[in-house]
Formats: sequence, structure tokens, C-alpha cells
Amino acid sequence: MTKVNLLSQTGSSVGEIELNDAIFGIEPNQSVLFDAIIAQRASLRQGTHKVKNRSEVAGGGRKPWRQKGTGRARQGSIRSPQWRGGGTVFGPTPRSYSYKLPKKVRRLALKSALSSKVAETNFVVLEALKLDAPKTKDFAKVLADLSINSKALFVTADLDENVALSARNIQGVTVLTAAGINVLDLVGHDKVVFTQAAVKKVEEVLG
Repeated sequence: MTKVNLLSQTGSSVGEIELNDAIFGIEPNQSVLFDAIIAQRASLRQGTHKVKNRSEVAGGGRKPWRQKGTGRARQGSIRSPQWRGGGTVFGPTPRSYSYKLPKKVRRLALKSALSSKVAETNFVVLEALKLDAPKTKDFAKVLADLSINSKALFVTADLDENVALSARNIQGVTVLTAAGINVLDLVGHDKVVFTQAAVKKVEEVLG
């Protein structure tokens, strides 16, 4: 079992916590991590690109000249793709770029991301994270007490409105619930801060 310090939200050590090696202590699979990141980034694409084909551009209702006898190439419409102002051939149309990875691959990617943070000593576990009111200043004090001055991801067991609202205006800080953790956010932040309850929830699901 991997052991890490258990901290209070004021930054003082209150003991140790054992992490499940099957989740937080595996050898990170870089290939699977890469595939999961690409898949997640693809699902974030809007896919709203659009061009007009020859049936959608204005004009071109009649044949520009007769079929034979002019010496020119035959034409059926001035909105054919070869004409200026004509339709676009094989252009982009609205589509979804999202695709799904197998469940085992997604789980392995999450374990790899968590394990890499633990190996890099960028994984922090708090005994609890509670704020009396939604105040940015209070959350900024928590960051200062924990000596966090870079991008940080905070993961709580359940949604805490006070914590979420307090962190909302701090650049580089993201708050998620244990059910919402994902590879892109885990690798995209320098520090990952879990509450003790969130660690237990993740171990229940991924263990």
C-alpha cells in the first residue's frame, strides 16, 4: 500500500492515508493515456463547421447556354463547383467528433493518470475541505496554506456549493466531484488535491 500524508485544509499534517496500489500505484500506461486524452478532446469539438454545396447556393436555376453549337464546354448551371460563386464539393458539414473507448481502457487511463500524479508527488489528500460561505478569499487562503501556486484540481466526494463557488473565480483552479474525474483534467493540472472521502469513493468504483 502506498502511503501519503493526510493534511488538514490549513496545511498541517494529521496522519497518513493508505492508497490502493491497484489504482494509485500502477505503472502508468502512456499509450492508453494518450488515447484517452485524444478521445476526450475530440468529444469537446463543436463540429459546427458548414459550407454550402451546389444545392444551397443562390442562383443557377437555368442552363447558362445551349448544349451544342456555341463552341464552349457544355454547362448545366452557373452554380456548379467550377464556377465562381458555385457550391463547394466535399466540404465540411456539421458532425460529432466524439467516439467511445472501451470501458477497460477508460478505467486504465484514469488509474494511469492518478498513479502518475502520486509518483510525481503532486497528489495531496485533505482530511476534509469545508468553507462556511462562498468566499474567494477563504479559498485563496486554503491554497496559500497548502503552498499551491500553480494549476490545481480539487476533488470532493460530493458537490459542495461553498467550495465550488469560492474557487470559481480563481484562475487555474478546478473543482470536481469524485464521479466527475477525468483524464484530461487530471493531466492538465499540476497539483491534484483529493479529500479523504473522495479517495474512498474512487477506490470503491475503480478498485
